[in-house]
Amino acid sequence: MLRPYGRPMAALSVSFSLNGSPVTVDVDPSARLLDTLRYQLGLTGTKEGCGEGECGACTVYLDGLPVNSCLIPTYQVRGQRVATVESLDPGALEPFERCGATQCGACTPGVVMTAWWIREHPELLGTHSIRELMAGNLCRCTGYDGIVDSVAEALRETGSGRRET
Repeated sequence: MLRPYGRPMAALSVSFSLNGSPVTVDVDPSARLLDTLRYQLGLTGTKEGCGEGECGACTVYLDGLPVNSCLIPTYQVRGQRVATVESLDPGALEPFERCGATQCGACTPGVVMTAWWIREHPELLGTHSIRELMAGNLCRCTGYDGIVDSVAEALRETGSGRRET
């Protein structure tokens, strides 16, 4: 790591909880959480779509809230809980597969993370539709009907759903 004028940049040591386990990584101060997860920690389920926080492909949970990991400097997660798509039950994808909500897979991890968060917070469906809650996740392949249908199906399976679209 080099600073301007060729001076070395000190790595930062960052400790946090990742998918329920403590981790410590040494990172460049400018490293994004997305890159740390994928390239240092080998968790490639989190995808990069736009790199600008617009598409939601890189969605992870930070202390239980969905965030775009492409916008979060790794040093900011020090002492916090990070959960990636790898932390979810593999069965979380089944409603998406049944409803035709997956095609190329680029958006799928972020969509599933947001959908799982909705499933864990069904009270939001009293004031928001699934489409509104999924608005931060873009998909270029499927359109959104399959995604909305799969979230509604996942909610029905858990008995969490109230308002579906």
